[in-house]
Amino acid sequence: MALINTIREKSGWAVGTVAVGMLLFIVGGDLIGGRSQLFNRQDTSVGEVNGEDISLEEFNAAVDQAKDGFAAQNNRQPNEQELQGIREQAWNQLVFKRAFQPQFDKLGLTVSDEELTDMVQGKNIHPTIKQAFTDPQTGQFDVNKVREYLRNLDKAPPQQQAAWYTFEQNLPQERLGNKYYALIKNSEYVTTAEAQRYDAAQQAKANVRYLFVPYFSISDSAVKVSDSQLQEYITRNQARYKVQDGRDLEYVVIPVTPSKEDSAAVRQSVDQLAQQFGSAPNDSLFVRLNSDQPYNGRFLSPGDMPEKLRQQMPLTVGQVYGPYAENGTFSIYKVTGAKAGATQSARASHILIKTEGNTPEADAAAKAKAQGILNQIKGGADFAAMAKQYGTDGTAPQGGDLGWFSSGRMVPEFEKAVFGASSAGLLPTLTKTSFGYHIIKVTAPKTSQTYQVAAVTKGIAPSEATNDAAYQRAQDLKAKSTNLESFRKAVAADKTLQKQEAKGVDKAATNLGSLPNAREIVRWAFNKDTEVGDVAKEVFTVNDQHVVAVLTGTRTEGTADVAAVKPEVTTLVRNEEKAKQIMAKLKGSTLEDMAKAYGPAAQVRDANDLVLGQSAIPGVGSEPAAVGTAFGLKNGQVSAPVKGEQGVLVMQLVSKTEPTAPSQDLKNVRSQLKAQREARSNGAIYEAIRKNAEVKDERVKFF
Repeated sequence: MALINTIREKSGWAVGTVAVGMLLFIVGGDLIGGRSQLFNRQDTSVGEVNGEDISLEEFNAAVDQAKDGFAAQNNRQPNEQELQGIREQAWNQLVFKRAFQPQFDKLGLTVSDEELTDMVQGKNIHPTIKQAFTDPQTGQFDVNKVREYLRNLDKAPPQQQAAWYTFEQNLPQERLGNKYYALIKNSEYVTTAEAQRYDAAQQAKANVRYLFVPYFSISDSAVKVSDSQLQEYITRNQARYKVQDGRDLEYVVIPVTPSKEDSAAVRQSVDQLAQQFGSAPNDSLFVRLNSDQPYNGRFLSPGDMPEKLRQQMPLTVGQVYGPYAENGTFSIYKVTGAKAGATQSARASHILIKTEGNTPEADAAAKAKAQGILNQIKGGADFAAMAKQYGTDGTAPQGGDLGWFSSGRMVPEFEKAVFGASSAGLLPTLTKTSFGYHIIKVTAPKTSQTYQVAAVTKGIAPSEATNDAAYQRAQDLKAKSTNLESFRKAVAADKTLQKQEAKGVDKAATNLGSLPNAREIVRWAFNKDTEVGDVAKEVFTVNDQHVVAVLTGTRTEGTADVAAVKPEVTTLVRNEEKAKQIMAKLKGSTLEDMAKAYGPAAQVRDANDLVLGQSAIPGVGSEPAAVGTAFGLKNGQVSAPVKGEQGVLVMQLVSKTEPTAPSQDLKNVRSQLKAQREARSNGAIYEAIRKNAEVKDERVKFF
C-alpha cells in the first residue's frame, strides 16, 4: 500500500478507467490443491528451501493470486492444463524468494519507495505497465493513464484491485532479483588476451587431407559391451549423468472409441435432421440449435468447400447435401445462396520435370523428357500413373493433383495456362516456368461461382454403454494383474492390448510417455506407499481413455545407474571399443598406406578452409579433437589416429593460414564474448543458488 499512497500523493490527474488485468500474469494461484484421498492429509508441507518448509496453505495462497491474475487478464478461469503452468509459476516464485533472499541480505540489497514509484510512473517504467497502458492505436505509452487508474483504484472491481495489489507486492522482489543478476553479470570480464585468442581462432584456416573410418563401418553386433564397462564410463563422466528422482512405469491404455451402434445412432439422428433442414425457415438458427460447430454464413469458393460437397458441383440453392461421414463426424450441408465471387478458382494436376543445371543443354534435355511423357499420355497412358513415376515435386505421390487454387496463387506462366483453358482436360503443349517444364491436366475448369453453405455437424461420440464396456476391460485387466509378472502375462495373452513404457518420469511431469494429462498416474507412482512391482489399485481415466499402470523401477537423485541411461551410454562405450579396433589396424606412414591396410571402409578425403574456432569438417560433422589436432601439425605432417565423434580420423596438414595481426575491432570481439557469457549466466546463477538452497519439491503429494 505504501507505493499506492506515494503515487496518490504525487498524482493530481482526472479520473479515468484502464484495464489492468494483463499486468498480473507474472504471478499465480490455485484453490484446488491437496484434496486427493491417496495421501496423508496431515502432511501439509509441499517442499523445503534452505531448511524452511513451504506449507500447503502458503503455496495455495500463491496459486490463488495467480489464478486471480489469470482471470483478470483472460476474463475466465484457467483450465487444468493452464493450472499446471500456474502452479509451476507459483512454486518458482516461492523458491526464488526463499533461495535468493539470504543472498540479497548478505549484499545489503534493498528497494526504496522512490525506486518503486519510478517503476510505475517515473522514467524507468516497468515493461508490463508500459505494455498495459500503451494505446494500441498510436503505440504511445501515457503515464497519465497510470496515474488516473491508481487514483481511482478503490472504485475498480474487487478482482482488479486484488490483481494490482499482488503486482505491487511482487515488484520489490523482482527489482531485487534484477539488481542481483546485474551485479553478477557485470562482474563478467573478457581480457584482451582472451579476445585475441578467440579472434585468432575465428580467422585461422587450414587445408587438410584426412583419413576417416566411420564407427558404423563395424557392426554393432560385433562389439559386445558389459554392464561393468558402462558403469565405469558413467563413473568417469559423472557430471554428465546427474539425475533427479524418477520412476519407470509400464501401462496399458484402453481407448473409448465409438462403436458401430454409436455411429448408427448418430447417423439416424443426422438423417432426421437432414429431412428437417430442407424445410427449416431459419437456417442459421437451425444450425445453432443442432450443430456441434457454430454457424458461418460466408460465401465459399470451390477451393474452400469440404471435398464431399465439392464433388456435387454445381450446387443447387435450397438443396440439402449429405449426410457425409468423415473424420469421426457426420455432416449435412444446405446451400442457402450463390453469387459470382471476386476471384476465379480452378483445379489441376501436373507433372513437373525440373532442369538439372542452368545450361542450354540441360534445358533441352528436360524439355525433351517432358515432351516424351506428354506424348505417352496423349497416346493413352494414365496421367496419375505417369505423375507418380516421373513427377519431381511433392504432388507426385498424389498423381500430380494440386487441388483447387484461386488466381494469384501460382506463378504467372502456370496460371495463364490453367485459367486460359475453357474446359477440363489435358493441355496439348508444355508450360515452362522457373521451376521447369509442366505437363498440365485441368481437372475442373475456372469458375468464379461461390456458395453460401449452412453446415450441421455431429461428432460420433462413444455412448455411456461403450464407455462402460471399455472401463470393464480395464477392470478385468487390473483384476488379473496382481503384480508386474501377472500384468505382463495378462497383456501378452490379449493381442488387442499394447503395453507401453515410460522411463525416468520426473515427479513434476504431467505426461506419461505419449499420454498427456496423466498427472494422477505420476502422483501414484511417487506415493511413498507405492513399491516397485505394484499395480495401481484404481483404473485411471485420462483423456477419455482408461489406463492400467504398474511401477517397474525407481531412481534417486544423484548419478544415474546403468539401467537409466543404458541405450545412450552403450553407444558411447561401443564407439570407444570400435575406435580401439580401428586404430589397431591403421598401419603405415601415409594416409594411403593406412587406408590400404584397413580396407574399403577407410576413406581419404580433402577439406579446405577448416576454421579452428568452428571445429567442423565438411561431410563428417563436428570433430573438435581432429580439427584441433590438424592446427597443431606442421605442413605435410601426419597425425596419430584421433578418436572422434563420428569415427576415427588421421589428419595431415597441407597448409595453414594464421592471422598476422589481431582484428582491428577487438572491442566488438570482447563485447561478443561478454554477451555469450552473460547469456549463460542467467541459468547458471539460478541453478547455483537453487542447488545451494537444497530445494526439496514434494508437490507431488498434493497436485
